[in-house]
Amino acid sequence: MALAAAHSIGLTQRQAIDQLINDHRGRPGALLTVLERIQEAQPRKFLPAEVLRYVAAAMRIPLSRVFSVVTFYAFFNLTPQGDNTVCICRGTACHTRGSRDLLERLKLELGLTDTGPGEGSADKVSLTTPDSRFTVRTVACFGQCALAPVVEINRNIHGHMNEREMHKAIQALR
Repeated sequence: MALAAAHSIGLTQRQAIDQLINDHRGRPGALLTVLERIQEAQPRKFLPAEVLRYVAAAMRIPLSRVFSVVTFYAFFNLTPQGDNTVCICRGTACHTRGSRDLLERLKLELGLTDTGPGEGSADKVSLTTPDSRFTVRTVACFGQCALAPVVEINRNIHGHMNEREMHKAIQALR
């Protein structure tokens, strides 16, 4: 498995991954840290399958464990992401204070349409604009309920979000 994975990613990337693994070997949460750092280094902020295979082989852990980690944590991406990421909370407090309307307005503003089962429901969304400028995602809860509705834009939390402020934030990123 390591040999096949080694041929599908470049030497420089393999060396960087090996260095990350060596730097974190034996530490609690090493797999999470390694995967997070690899994702951040990817141009489109996602974890390609060949990288997951290589990490599993290099760390000597089952691929199924690596895959279950990246599918459990919402901050890992298996598909290419846009230059800007907007995450809208769909927790109860945010929902009752209008997060669904914010989501629908943002999708309309960015020209996003639902594509496929599960991807377009108001409960779980991960859509990227055709020009790869924006990815819009939903999350279950940010744990900032007192600030509902909450939106995260490029890792910055914005509380008490409304359509006008969302529009201004998106325009500033265009």
